Amino acid sequence: MFKSLLRDRTLLFLFFLAIMIKLFSMNEAWVEQYYTYGFYPYVSKLLRLLLGWIPFSVGDLVYLVAFFLLVAKTWKLLRLLAKRQVKEYLSWILFRKYLKLVVWIYIVFNVFWGLNYNRQGIAHQLGLEVRTYNGNDVYELAVAVQHKLNFYAGQVDSIKRLQLNNNKLLFEEGIAVYNIIDKQYPFLNYQYASIKPSFFSGIGQFFGFTGYYNPFSGEAQIKTSVPVFVKPFILCHEMGHQLGYAKENEANMIAFLSGRVSDNVEFRYSAYYDIYTYAMGELRRYDTTRFKELRQTVHPQFKKDYRAYLKYLYQNENIVEPLMSDFYDRYLKMNNQPKGKATYNEVVAWLIAYIKKYGKDAI
Repeated sequence: MFKSLLRDRTLLFLFFLAIMIKLFSMNEAWVEQYYTYGFYPYVSKLLRLLLGWIPFSVGDLVYLVAFFLLVAKTWKLLRLLAKRQVKEYLSWILFRKYLKLVVWIYIVFNVFWGLNYNRQGIAHQLGLEVRTYNGNDVYELAVAVQHKLNFYAGQVDSIKRLQLNNNKLLFEEGIAVYNIIDKQYPFLNYQYASIKPSFFSGIGQFFGFTGYYNPFSGEAQIKTSVPVFVKPFILCHEMGHQLGYAKENEANMIAFLSGRVSDNVEFRYSAYYDIYTYAMGELRRYDTTRFKELRQTVHPQFKKDYRAYLKYLYQNENIVEPLMSDFYDRYLKMNNQPKGKATYNEVVAWLIAYIKKYGKDAI
């Protein structure tokens, strides 16, 4: 078997490429300079230019076809098992075939986007010193965010914001946000939009996603059935992934920085709403007394929206979602995010570092 693998030149070449990619990924400075701001902008813009104009998600179709092929292959294997003919089906030729497929997926994933997991990232770009923080740091952040949250909550028009359920309008507002933020941060320049509603919004509750980026097609997808007040933040988050911010804490930071400068008050509210939930979740771990005191002074609009979001989560509970959540947690850990899903909450560390450098008013 081993000798057979060694004689397969195509497989050896693929292994060589995969090893070279892995070695390259171990140097963050190289990835940042030669990939994130070298090769990646070309491939990402090309994907968005080629597929962005198509009104439906091409990547979702690819996933759907792959799923049906997997089901068909699994069904064939089960039938052969039942007939006790599986030995005739399984062979080293078949093994090499699927081994090549796995290595190809690894190579394409990293070349098209995945290497961004290993870049220096937003902390390097903003000159932030992300250090261990304490309860006082978290409280200071929560107070600063709540002050802005209360201000924008008072401007929310619960009827008018329903316009953001119109995908065309929502996506246009998201593009406008990045056209504003790149004046302050040129590295957030966004060209050739490719934002789509997910094909899987109807069954999204089984997977627990609110939005996702397809690294093979360059498309950003959003689940259209989520509450309207979280859609702007989710959209800005997924667009951040398109710009090469692969880690979830970084995409959250980008979503906050971009959303808060929008001309649309609903985008600003959404940015502070989401960040506030992260800050308060962390504060509750450190100091429940301060958490309760601060929560009493938050604007009623937030309380109303938060109850609505909890109701949304409750209505979408199912037995499949925890399994998918565990799978996604493992995926994140495999891609340079050792805390898994808890990585989302690590945006608190970035924001505390941001306050220490720029001051509370900068939030």
